Amino acid sequence: MKKVAVILSGCGVYDGAEIHEAVLTLLALDRAQAKVICAAPDIPQHHVINHLTGEPVPGESRNVLVESARIARGHIQPLSRLAPSEVDAVILPGGFGAAKNLCNFALAGAGFEVNAEVASFLKAVHEAGKPIGFVCIAPAIGAKLFGPEKAEFTIGTDAGTAEALQQSGGGRHVNCTVHNVVVDRRLKIVSTPAYMLAGRITEAEAGINKLVQAVLDLA
Repeated sequence: MKKVAVILSGCGVYDGAEIHEAVLTLLALDRAQAKVICAAPDIPQHHVINHLTGEPVPGESRNVLVESARIARGHIQPLSRLAPSEVDAVILPGGFGAAKNLCNFALAGAGFEVNAEVASFLKAVHEAGKPIGFVCIAPAIGAKLFGPEKAEFTIGTDAGTAEALQQSGGGRHVNCTVHNVVVDRRLKIVSTPAYMLAGRITEAEAGINKLVQAVLDLA
């Protein structure tokens, strides 16, 4: 049974992990009989968004690990306690939390940085030759960390975002439809656009199912 870490970034598309993407990832992994280990950094969110209005909530603070536990039904651990040797692969769902909490691409653009704990974990997994899957905007993290190795990735078809990410690390963006994935077999990096392009949950599901299968095939 393959053990797959799913790294979450909160709970909610505008300030955390995209819930549909996270749940579809967990569902696909369960269908494939993989053992899922959910983890998240124990850090404050960048901010809190009212998902009804789309506006920031002044004075409110939430914790990425605590919020991620909502999606994981409480079965989650701090990323700091998870050793790369404990897993065979890693998948990161998208949502603005991936671009605000796991890294700051949404705030800093091409000059962004990846959270040090997240970067250290993913680099160790990568150096051990284990595959990593990035969903939606999460490939920004892969582009930054593995761009110097000429990693191939996708965030869909958004030229401006793709160019910023190519500038950030030197990787190569590949245009991709919502139903498909980009598989960098050399570096064992898999990515899919999901809600970068999806207009409905079944469209996001199609690409995520393929990403999960590709990641497991590489593990």
